[in-house]
Amino acid sequence: MERSILHMDLDTFFVSCERLIDSRLNGLPVLIGGTSDRGVVASCSYEARKFGIHSAMPMRMAKQLCPEAVVLRGNSGTYTKYSKLVTEIIKEAVPLYEKSSIDEFYIDLTGMDRFFGCQQLASELRTKIIRETGLPISLGLSLNKTVSKIATGEAKPNNEISVIGGTEKPFLAPLSAKKIPMVGEKTYRLLCDLGVKRIQSIQEMPLELMQQVFGKAGTDIWKKANGIDHSLVIPYRERKSISTERTFNKDTIDVQKLEGLLTAMAENLVFQLRRGNKLTACVTVKIRYSDFQTYTLQKKISYSASDHIILPIVMELYRKLYNRRLMVRLIGVRFSHLVSGGHQINLFEDPNTIKLYQAMDYIRERYGDRSIMRASGFDAKSISRWNPFNGEPPPLLPNRRQ
Repeated sequence: MERSILHMDLDTFFVSCERLIDSRLNGLPVLIGGTSDRGVVASCSYEARKFGIHSAMPMRMAKQLCPEAVVLRGNSGTYTKYSKLVTEIIKEAVPLYEKSSIDEFYIDLTGMDRFFGCQQLASELRTKIIRETGLPISLGLSLNKTVSKIATGEAKPNNEISVIGGTEKPFLAPLSAKKIPMVGEKTYRLLCDLGVKRIQSIQEMPLELMQQVFGKAGTDIWKKANGIDHSLVIPYRERKSISTERTFNKDTIDVQKLEGLLTAMAENLVFQLRRGNKLTACVTVKIRYSDFQTYTLQKKISYSASDHIILPIVMELYRKLYNRRLMVRLIGVRFSHLVSGGHQINLFEDPNTIKLYQAMDYIRERYGDRSIMRASGFDAKSISRWNPFNGEPPPLLPNRRQ
């Protein structure tokens, strides 16, 4: 049976989410990422890309290329919320899907053409996502994951492309070799040294030559260039860990601020556990010193999602780790061994504590992740750089221009 693999990718996802919240951002060049000189661009709008800006570019360079850009810190809670909305729509509509990232999906529609027609089903699913979430999304449909992903890239922004079986090679031939998913900058430079810039040139090269130059990766590149990919759509599985880390604008040795920031980070992660109805059984703390030496320490615990149990363990691990008396460049927290479930109150536990968590979580759900927090972590964000998974809300629009 001929396979039908659909790839869907939400266009400039972080930016699109911010625009749903604040329509004044529509049409403006928008950058999301770390606002300090050490920060990088996590996402940017198409208006910003016209200036040569791209993801992973240093924020300092991006601001030089486009001084009038609106710079946002980002809000992981918002992005997670909209990602879940899209996931639920897909989950209800298709038998098998793979969530490869927060904004990217592979869907196996093989056999669905007997009932609906794969292209029609894909188009209707895309239309439903746009209608119910307001987010732009592009798709590619073909016989395999590689061609579908490349087709999605060609369809952007907010469009769709279907590659009919047997036309994979002609579709790929005129495209840049950079379009092949596993070809990064280093590999592309090596290909250019061989005089190869287009996928067609790889299609015409002997497989042996690609193997000689790139080893096993050469075989994979050659197959993908020829539209050959037998990899399966892996059913979506829930994540088994959550984490956050902060790189400081300037290396610091301020113990009070370090402890305050770590408290704020851990408190937010514990809230994320409760919001997702999850429990953790392993807590890890990470420290990177100014000499780039990185250390981690972890401790297994009974399953929990309670501040009064987890936060003291985070601080215990941190105090054991912080022993070099050097400036600190980065700290992080990770909860792993996640399972679904709620906290079980024991006989010696104050039930008012649980009620307090419920009240705090209600406020956070209604007014934002950082609307209520411990005083010790209140000024932590003033010394930290944005991380797309830390749940820190963006500043108000008048303060966003840098």
